[in-house]
Amino acid sequence: MNLALRQPLMTRDQFLEWVQAQEGRHEFDGFQPVAMTGGTVNHSRCFRNIHVALRSRLRNTGCEALGPDVGLATVGNAVRYPDALVTCAKFPGTALLVPGVVVVFEVLSPTSGRTDRIDKLREYRAVPSIQRYVILEHLSAAATVFSRNNGTADWTAVALTADDTLEMPEIGIAVPVREFYEGLDLPDTPTSAET
Repeated sequence: MNLALRQPLMTRDQFLEWVQAQEGRHEFDGFQPVAMTGGTVNHSRCFRNIHVALRSRLRNTGCEALGPDVGLATVGNAVRYPDALVTCAKFPGTALLVPGVVVVFEVLSPTSGRTDRIDKLREYRAVPSIQRYVILEHLSAAATVFSRNNGTADWTAVALTADDTLEMPEIGIAVPVREFYEGLDLPDTPTSAET
């Protein structure tokens, strides 16, 4: 169906009211709620590692890491719930949407690749405050990092491996990629018998 002809089933405000009463997690693609599927233990470990790395480095900076239970408003009335986001804005603790998001993290799952690499990339790119979008792989210690070029709509993509460091000058921190993958059981990681 042509997206231009597609009519929203609810508004963003209706979604935000509706989602508060739901058991499972959902995002809003601008037209309808989309159920978010469960993840693996590796996804959960990577998610935890992101938050630990960010929290320890952002302490006393005026910025904070949040997610995945707070929303990020994007284009077309969509609402996303990234695995992690960083904001330096001030807002009430009762807010349902986080303003002034600067960095966004998504951890891929076997089914989220297209959405994270195409749909969310387009949406996050259209949010002027977002300076960096980090997509962490789920089968290897690697990341694709999209960063905004001097405040323009143009982004540059860089691939990082476990031996690289993720530089985030917009929030004044850097994190070795390997740190996001501590404790994960990855298929491409050699075992002690192979090394």
